[in-house]
Amino acid sequence: MGGRGVYLRGVSESPHRAQTRRTLARYYRRLRRHFGHRDWWPARTPFEVILGALLTQNTNWSNVEKALGNLRRVRALTPARLSRLRAATMARLLRPSGYYRQKTRAVRGFLAHLNNGYRGSLARLLARPTTDLREELLGLRGIGPETADSILLYAAGRPVFVIDAYTRRVLARHGLAQPNAAYEQLQDYFETHLPRRAALYNDFHAQLVAVGKHYCHRQRPDCASCPLGPELEKS
Repeated sequence: MGGRGVYLRGVSESPHRAQTRRTLARYYRRLRRHFGHRDWWPARTPFEVILGALLTQNTNWSNVEKALGNLRRVRALTPARLSRLRAATMARLLRPSGYYRQKTRAVRGFLAHLNNGYRGSLARLLARPTTDLREELLGLRGIGPETADSILLYAAGRPVFVIDAYTRRVLARHGLAQPNAAYEQLQDYFETHLPRRAALYNDFHAQLVAVGKHYCHRQRPDCASCPLGPELEKS
């Protein structure tokens, strides 16, 4: 985004909306300057993105990597090969991700939907219109808004902003949103004030994850060292 790239030229808007655009541009600029471009989501294929989105719920990414590593060792990181695994075998391989029984059911549910509705073709599923695909994903076991939007953004390349706990925390602490704001409200905050570009949403979300992990901790946040700290207003 970097400076002027966040603005939509030729669009008449209220002073408040223009100010919000400038605020988001400033936040993104400071984060990108500090962290550099974030190569996120860490996956080799869209299918790995989807598995990661399903497995990362209620755990940290290192545990997800262990589970994906188990699948990689048995060469089961494709829809067809993973579908052939017995439930007990899949559960054992996914165990490092935590809540592995529930996650096994979620993965198997996704695979059943893919096989029954799209003959196992992930490309055909991801080619669905954004609204329709999101509705389908939300109808599957174990998939809520954050997981569905992670799949849409990172696997399907759709301009859908993902709201997670880190994003919510940063917005609330900087007075940009209420701590109890609805998911859709926070998502609309970004999508209304940023250009609809998947690459931008991808990197901006990743920047917020990075600042949340390294500085904006749930307890004892390191505001003095944070790139969004006291010096932000001077940038």
